[in-house]
Amino acid sequence: MMAPVDTQALLKARYGAAAPPVQAPENPVIQTLLQHRSVRSYTPADVSDDVLRLMLAAAQSASTSSNLQCWSVVAVRDPERKQRLAALAGDQRHVRACPLFLVWLVDLARLDATGQRFQLRSAALDYMEMLMVGVIDATLAAQNAAVAAEAQGLGIVYIGGMRDRPEEVAAELGLPPRTVAVFGMCVGYPDPGRATAIKPRLPVAAVLHHERYDAAAHIGPVDEYLETASAFYRDQQMKTHGNWAEHSLNRVRGPEAMRGRELLAGALRARGFPLR
Repeated sequence: MMAPVDTQALLKARYGAAAPPVQAPENPVIQTLLQHRSVRSYTPADVSDDVLRLMLAAAQSASTSSNLQCWSVVAVRDPERKQRLAALAGDQRHVRACPLFLVWLVDLARLDATGQRFQLRSAALDYMEMLMVGVIDATLAAQNAAVAAEAQGLGIVYIGGMRDRPEEVAAELGLPPRTVAVFGMCVGYPDPGRATAIKPRLPVAAVLHHERYDAAAHIGPVDEYLETASAFYRDQQMKTHGNWAEHSLNRVRGPEAMRGRELLAGALRARGFPLR
């Protein structure tokens, strides 16, 4: 587990000058959450099966819609398979380097197979709602696993690149129809020689609305955040397309920026999700 740090100091790291003052007892769970940062460099130490089992127990303790549990995860340790998955995700070196790579799945195949086995109807699996249920279930489970990993001294980084070429990822992992990768997760012990900092987020005022949505939050809090984020990018020597606004809008400028994910709807249909 990460060493305890004063909660207000962690809020300062997360929000900069916009850090909200909070009067509350120190809490190790909240401190673990507030210390999250993406980790892309790892020691050679393996992630044991016991550690993985605790991560999965935490994942299965997450909320799940109607207890349907529409997710699964594939644990990948084989270096050659990680190499191939890294190539499918845009050749991200940390996918190759991490000792454990987890691929989190929407999994409607289990319900489909169960329905066939007990001769029970499952026609609702063809609808968009069930895909969303699976994505939400997988995401909640993965985030619980991420917190459990960090509480045990591990570092993680999510890999959205598993959606770049989903049909090829499915072939590599032997996924049946009605399953698809939502994202990957690199897991390992952080390399102390390549420490990472807590990345600042938008001010609370940009994301917290009271009673009704306030569109004014798109302006002041966002403008306030631009310098905070730019300072972080400079300190970390990160390559960006300008400030946070320019960098973020470059990411959503059009389908040409989506690295294959603009074809995701067709790939999902090919994987057995009619999306009605």
